[in-house]
Amino acid sequence: MSNVEFKEIYCFNCKKTLGRYNEKYFSDLKMGEIIKVNHSSHVHEGHEIVIRKITV
Repeated sequence: MSNVEFKEIYCFNCKKTLGRYNEKYFSDLKMGEIIKVNHSSHVHEGHEIVIRKITV
C-alpha cells in the first residue's frame, strides 16, 4: 500500500484540523487561498494557523 501525503490546515488555538488536502493537487499558493477564503475568521481572531504535511 502506498503512502499518500496531505497538507493539513491546523489551528493551534482550537486544537483541531480545519482541512486536509492532497499534496499532489494543492500547491502552497492554493492552500493560502483556501485559508483566506474558508478560514478567515480564525485569522481575524488572531488564531495561529499552520500548514503541515502528514502521511497517511
